[in-house]
Amino acid sequence: MIGDIKKRYERLKIFRWVARITSLLSIAVLLMFLFGEEFDTSKITRNQWVGFSFFPIGLVIGFIAGWKNELIGGSISVLSLLGFYFIYGLMLTGKIPSGFGFIVFALPGFLFLACGIYAYLAIGKLAEKTS
Repeated sequence: MIGDIKKRYERLKIFRWVARITSLLSIAVLLMFLFGEEFDTSKITRNQWVGFSFFPIGLVIGFIAGWKNELIGGSISVLSLLGFYFIYGLMLTGKIPSGFGFIVFALPGFLFLACGIYAYLAIGKLAEKTS
């Protein structure tokens, strides 16, 4: 039983680092988009600020939180993406943003969320049974 926990913990470590590395890559590319050209905040409308608060700001906050707690960080990132699509997209602009680019940037959030769920189910529950 102890060997099984060790194997699961090793898988979790790999899974965790994949989520962390992809989050760094995603943040780096988002920063390149943001600072690659002139960013004039005076031209951004109120509705665009709402969308911006979900994507990329909420997304990046979730990635950062995911380094400490995968479940919380992944939840923040995924909820920010959903907020971007539904609050900004549907409610404020009347259409869902097209393409898969936003989802690709949010993949580390899904990885953090899956990592947190795996840690709880595959390690946490098993450790409770052996105690």
